[in-house]
Amino acid sequence: MIRVLLADDEAIMRAGLRMLISDEPDMEVVGEAADGAAAIRLAAQLVPDVVLMDARMPGVDGIGAARVIAGQYPSVRVLVLTTFDEDVLVDGALRAGVAGFLLKVSPPEQLLEALREVAAGRGLLDPAVVPRIITRYADIPQARPRDPRLGKLTARESEVLALVGRGLSNAEIAARLFLGETTVKTHLGRALDKLGLRDRSQAIAYAYASGLIAPGDD
Repeated sequence: MIRVLLADDEAIMRAGLRMLISDEPDMEVVGEAADGAAAIRLAAQLVPDVVLMDARMPGVDGIGAARVIAGQYPSVRVLVLTTFDEDVLVDGALRAGVAGFLLKVSPPEQLLEALREVAAGRGLLDPAVVPRIITRYADIPQARPRDPRLGKLTARESEVLALVGRGLSNAEIAARLFLGETTVKTHLGRALDKLGLRDRSQAIAYAYASGLIAPGDD
């Protein structure tokens, strides 16, 4: 059972999310918070699998709360849900260590799948924001040394990580490299473990920041 904590300052939004999630046989809502401070307190008390966090809330906002939760309670995964796809929100969420970022306009089935992915320890980014993230990190100056930690990776792990940085899905990577999708997931998982990265969103940022790939690479 996936235990979910809802954090949104709109009571109507929380009610709708509770109804959606409670109808799923493998999920339950264990608590609700109307601001970031309450989300932090309940995360400590309830230790949910996932906090479904609104980015913009009064007082401590969702990004600030996500930063505290990710830092103090690493077993609790945070999925940010927002009506905005502004660069500042995307950057803030990634830097806070969130496991996923999803727009509120996403269909219900996508939200439910995102909760399952995040609960399983896999990161998730809304397809609508992936191009923005890639463009954002592609603007980093190219004159940067390669991170020595890249030497820990096998050639195949490096190849998979580079394609993740380019925004390709596991299925697309599998097709390009003539591998099974499960094999791609295995290589990516090992790369994340070796580099100390939590999820796919951090992998995209790291691929550029580490010098593994650069703008214009094929």
